[in-house]
Amino acid sequence: MGGTFVITLREGFEAALILGIVYTYLQKIGAERHYRYATRGGLLGVLASIALGVVVTALSGPLLDLGPDVIGLGVIFVAVVVLTWHGYWMRQHARAMPGDVQKQIDQAQATHRMWIIGVIAFTGVFREGAETVLFMWGLLTQATSTSGWASALGAVLGLVMAASLGWAIFRGGRHVSLQRFFGVTSIFLLLLAAGMFSTGIGRLETLGVLPATPTAWDTRFVLDDHGVVGGFLNGLIGYRSRPSMLEAGGYLIYLIVAGTLLFRQGASSPRSRAPKGRIPAHAA
Repeated sequence: MGGTFVITLREGFEAALILGIVYTYLQKIGAERHYRYATRGGLLGVLASIALGVVVTALSGPLLDLGPDVIGLGVIFVAVVVLTWHGYWMRQHARAMPGDVQKQIDQAQATHRMWIIGVIAFTGVFREGAETVLFMWGLLTQATSTSGWASALGAVLGLVMAASLGWAIFRGGRHVSLQRFFGVTSIFLLLLAAGMFSTGIGRLETLGVLPATPTAWDTRFVLDDHGVVGGFLNGLIGYRSRPSMLEAGGYLIYLIVAGTLLFRQGASSPRSRAPKGRIPAHAA
């Protein structure tokens, strides 16, 4: 539940952020009549994301029949790579996102091709939706329990929270630090990816690709990762009550390498050296 909440919160907020920027800028330049393009593009992005989820679910059965261990392992490592790249990209470009979207809208208006607004909205929403499908599949593949209802509840709560934040920023007139929001959620995504990477290492041990190693620790008597709380922490930060030495080492190594990539580069980026102000809801 914890992992699905963080993922849908982050991805849903990014989609809401893009739509909010589009609506707000259209309002600023007096082009409210073009709202329909953004609305239709956003709705098509949602529908396309749902369709992708249905397709992935339909294909998962035959794919797993071909080799469930191998396919599951592939899904986990692909999700780790995409999560890492996604976090890195957002750390580098979050502050520039409003300006980039506004430039595209200006270009669409100058060339009288307002349908481009719909493309902007569709691309932003569908990109986040597609990433959500991949991340959710990766989480469910590495989960230690099969609590589907809890995962679904976490996903719904994340989407509701994301929609609420989007409304508060772009309709409630509040000010929020996007850099701080993405910084905090990047930490949780980093822990999620570390847990997936550790699970992948464990799968490789099980398949005999990597040598089996002794158990690093056993905390089942304190908190079992098959229980409610332990399962929540497993999905949220990759907690394991009985990991092998390689699994624990993989988790730590990933945190060090990926954390350095995300936060050191984010700190040294020219974009990140811009003044640390808050981005107002209706700013240009």
